[in-house]
Formats: sequence, structure tokens, C-alpha cells
Amino acid sequence: MAQTLKLAFMGSPDFAVPALRALVEAGHDIMAVYAQPPKPAGRGQKEQPCPVHAAAVALGLNVHTPAKLRKNPEELDYFRALNLDAAIVAAYGLILPQEFLDAPKRGCLNIHGSLLPRWRGAAPIQAAIEAGDVETGITIMQMEAGLDTGPALRKEATPIGTHDTSADLHDRLAALGAKLILRELAEPSTPIAQNEAFSNYAPKLSREDARLNFLLPAAVLERRIRAFYPWPGALGLLGEMVVKILAAEVVQGEGVPGTLLPGGLVIACGENALHITRLQRAGKAAMSADDFLRGYKLPEGARFY
Repeated sequence: MAQTLKLAFMGSPDFAVPALRALVEAGHDIMAVYAQPPKPAGRGQKEQPCPVHAAAVALGLNVHTPAKLRKNPEELDYFRALNLDAAIVAAYGLILPQEFLDAPKRGCLNIHGSLLPRWRGAAPIQAAIEAGDVETGITIMQMEAGLDTGPALRKEATPIGTHDTSADLHDRLAALGAKLILRELAEPSTPIAQNEAFSNYAPKLSREDARLNFLLPAAVLERRIRAFYPWPGALGLLGEMVVKILAAEVVQGEGVPGTLLPGGLVIACGENALHITRLQRAGKAAMSADDFLRGYKLPEGARFY
């Protein structure tokens, strides 16, 4: 029978929820769950707990939502008093000061959504698709003060299909992370230092990243559309109409970048063209390109910006 460990779990988004549930189902003693504080959301701007917070409450776990950990002696005292075997961290959203990293007996173990050191930072799933990587995976990492720089404990890869979106990979990697953290807790691995020469940084995405630049090659834009689905999305401006491009394929074609070409909703790019197959107007339901064109007679020479 696997050893029962005293753990803290530190995470916030949907990505972290499968790991939390797996740890509970495996019988580990979750002494505390740390998550980002509730934030206003929805039409009424009522404060809503993050996914990990909501899942922890449903599981009957103790939840902490400090706004900060740095220079927070009360929270540090509480964390140390838990007398943890380890803390499991998955997209928590706060940097852990060294005193927190040192408190558990086995330190803090991070579930990271890439094959480190390939993509460090906040958006490794999106970065892998956008870059055209053929695979990604999960790394269980021993955390240290640097950003995703700690030694790797355990890795497992998964292929990136030619139609995979960030939503597809997110779900696969979340499940894989849950599986790998259970293995690592049961059978600790020998730490392996990361090779700095192969590291890349995947910065946090914002809404400003959604706007497409049709001067770029169509292949780059097609990957970006998949990488940015469902958020922050991939936007183009057709006249005054804001269009979210949900799916597309690369086709042969040339013209002034952004200009519509014959053969459907085909946009000339810096290299080749992008055939839009699914899209969504602001405030409207998603639809196929064929349905869109039946409702909108676009003038010859219409152009996306």
C-alpha cells in the first residue's frame, strides 16, 4: 500500500483540478489547499472562486486564498505548522518565496505543462502549438527560486496533432499531470538538472495577443488560431465587424495580405492563404464559414485587418 503523505496543494485554474482530485482519491492527507482569491465575474460582477477553490470546497478541504506570500509571516507560520511531507503546485499564480519552498520535508513539487526546459513560463501549452512542436508533455519539477528552473524529476510526452487546439492539449496534460504526480510521490525520482541551452520562455497571454497579422505566413496563423483557442482567441477585423476565427486551414493562394480570395472565406497572407472554416461574430453564436457567407455578401476586394 502506498504511503499516505501530508500535503498542501497550491493551484488555481481548471488545469490543476484533476491533480487535486487524484491526490484525494489516492488517500493522501491534504492539509490545506492554496488558491487565488475570488474575483468578480459575470454580469453582476459577483466574486467567484477559482476552479481549484470550488473543487476543494466540494471535497471538504480547507482553503487558503492569500493575496500574497512574500512578507506574509502569518501565512508562513501557518504553512510551516502544517508539518508537510510535500507541497504540490500546479499553476498556482503566486511566486513561492524560498522559506515556503524549504518548509516541506520533500520541498515543493510543480506540475508543469511542458517538457522542461522547452517552455518555461505561464503559457507553455499555447507556445508549443504556436511554435509547431510535434510533442509536448508534463514535467514534475523540484521547485527552486528561479522561474521553472528547478531539476526535473519525471517527464512524459504526448504528441501534438495537426488539429489539436490548446483546449485539447490542456485536458490531456491535466490528466497526465495527475497521473505523474501520484507516481512521483509513490516512487521518488533522482533530480536531473535542466539544460539551460534549450530553455524558452512562454509569457502570459493577454487579449492584445488575439489580433492576427495577415502579413505573416498562413501556416503561422493557422497554428496561432489553434494555440489561442479558446483564449485569448484569434481576431480579425472585416470592415467594422470583429470576427473571431475558430478554425482554419492553409491553402494555396496569393494576394495582398488580408484580402479575400475566391473559393470561400479565403484570406491572402504573407505566404499562402488561410481558409476560414469556422468563426464567430462579436456577441453571436459560432458558425461555419458557409453559413456566414450565406448571410453576408462580401464585396469584391473585401479585406481583413
